[in-house]
Amino acid sequence: MELNADFSERVVIHSEQIDWIASPMPGVDRRMLDRIGGEVARATTIVRYAPGSTFSAHTHTGGEEFIVLDGVFQDEHGDYPVGTYVRNPPTTSHTPGSAPGCTIFVKLWQFDMDDRNQFRKDMAEALAAPVDGVATAELHRDSRETVTFSHLAPGATLDNADIGGSEMLVLDGSVSESGETLGKGAWLRLPDGQGLSATAGPEGAKVWVKTGHLRYAKAPAT
Repeated sequence: MELNADFSERVVIHSEQIDWIASPMPGVDRRMLDRIGGEVARATTIVRYAPGSTFSAHTHTGGEEFIVLDGVFQDEHGDYPVGTYVRNPPTTSHTPGSAPGCTIFVKLWQFDMDDRNQFRKDMAEALAAPVDGVATAELHRDSRETVTFSHLAPGATLDNADIGGSEMLVLDGSVSESGETLGKGAWLRLPDGQGLSATAGPEGAKVWVKTGHLRYAKAPAT
């Protein structure tokens, strides 16, 4: 399967306006944003766990990165409330689920295969003092990518000219980018060479941003 697999194009998906698609596991549904591959895929997805649902135990052969958007995500390593950012690099494993139900934004098969840096962070706790109305937390940085979380005051602009492409998920509020309004749940992907400039709407915004990584985009090595 190929979905938004041309990384030279700008892509916007207003995820809260698209249908949920059932996964192979009962009670686990998905909204696919981009994908190269079948059930083993380089993928960016919003996943919803119904209360009491679980996914089968698995090893992250190509790594897994996710944000908890609502509810509480759970596995044998603990509970992950709203606002938690997690990186599970290649070779890690778990049995995910959620007793109360949850929704996560997850990226699969997008790690350096030698990465072994596993961690979880409360994104809000890492926020620095605002500069020109933008408070940012650096969640992760390596030679391939930079991952951040930002609070934008109403009317504040987040600019990022990093090379290697960029990706943004609006977690709350709204932003304007290239004349288009992106509300909560909107996902934007910009190709290498196109800078990101997003201005918060009247209610401000909270956004997750990743840059640099699209230079390495490819199908999983299955």
